[in-house]
Amino acid sequence: MSAAPTLDLDCAHLFTPEEAAWRDKVRAFTRERIAPTVDADFEDRHFRRELVRELGALGVLGMHIQGYGCAGASAVSYGLACLELEAADSAWRTFVSVQGSLAMSAIAKWGSEEQKARWLPELAAGRAIGCFGLTEPDGGSDPKSMRTTARREGGDWVLDGAKRWIGLGSVADVAVIWANTEDGVRGFLVPAGTPGFTATEITNKLSLRASIQCDLAFDGCRLPADAVLPGVTGLRGPFSCLNEARYGIIWGVMGAARECLGAAVERSRTRRVFGKALAELQLTQQKVADMAVEYQKGLLLAVHIGRLKDAGALTPAQISVGKLNNVREALSIARTARTILGGDGVTSDFPVMRHMANLESVRTYEGTDEVHALVIGHAVTGHRAFA
Repeated sequence: MSAAPTLDLDCAHLFTPEEAAWRDKVRAFTRERIAPTVDADFEDRHFRRELVRELGALGVLGMHIQGYGCAGASAVSYGLACLELEAADSAWRTFVSVQGSLAMSAIAKWGSEEQKARWLPELAAGRAIGCFGLTEPDGGSDPKSMRTTARREGGDWVLDGAKRWIGLGSVADVAVIWANTEDGVRGFLVPAGTPGFTATEITNKLSLRASIQCDLAFDGCRLPADAVLPGVTGLRGPFSCLNEARYGIIWGVMGAARECLGAAVERSRTRRVFGKALAELQLTQQKVADMAVEYQKGLLLAVHIGRLKDAGALTPAQISVGKLNNVREALSIARTARTILGGDGVTSDFPVMRHMANLESVRTYEGTDEVHALVIGHAVTGHRAFA
């Protein structure tokens, strides 16, 4: 992992000792347990499952949730953890997001007391893995057109349909699946091994290769009456969880940006062209200045949004501002950093192409640029432009 960029707008004083402690212990963990093998894991499409319990012991799984073995940390602490995880690789911030912000949040927000007591302590400790199924094969940006259905049959529910791009689907012990019912969209807890439920890994990915994404299929999958999440009906259920995940992304992608910028700056000081260090060239300094400014702006935006979240004042449109801006700028930083590295930038000697490839996935999931632009446009104009 690269050294941090030298430009610093003195952000360190913005964090409490507790928040800084979370940042430092997650950074130490990623440098010791993830960074040494992450390039090989990306190349080999290998999800290092043995790290799941270690992350549970670290306290980052569902760390924003109160009780049930969860840390109950602040939103800013969680954000800093996401930043450090994604500085190692987006796959691991994605894992923590799927486990904690999606699966665990769904159970914590909308589950029965029995469901919470059964699953949240196991998921927090990493003794169990969860996944969250909303996106379908025809596209994830139009959940109102969901085709997966659940119908009552006697005292049971019967689930039919398909989901796609579901993180952790093949290794999950429990899947939170959203389906249309006669009463509206409901969430269901589907344990692994339930007859009629299959998960197939998507193996031809050129991004997030150290992570697992799957196709899920439900064919007459029979569930007991108490499998349904009783606390919510309608799309506000899954959307509330998506907002938790989007929040983590705002911070996480700044970790990837930091690593790309750091690698480019470090290399520019030692690479010599036309008789001088690349860092001495004006065009290089223009690139470095632009990257450093956007990184610092993105970090400050994340801090502001985190403080709003901790105050209970964060709106979905504000989350969209953060997700749209920070992912877009992180990708721009990665691409500019690659130009400074020259041809070597496309090799695994540097982390930049790996981060760039991963960020392409992050740009798409939890709302595309277009979706977030429409959310922001609605907030600014008062008019909805969704199809």
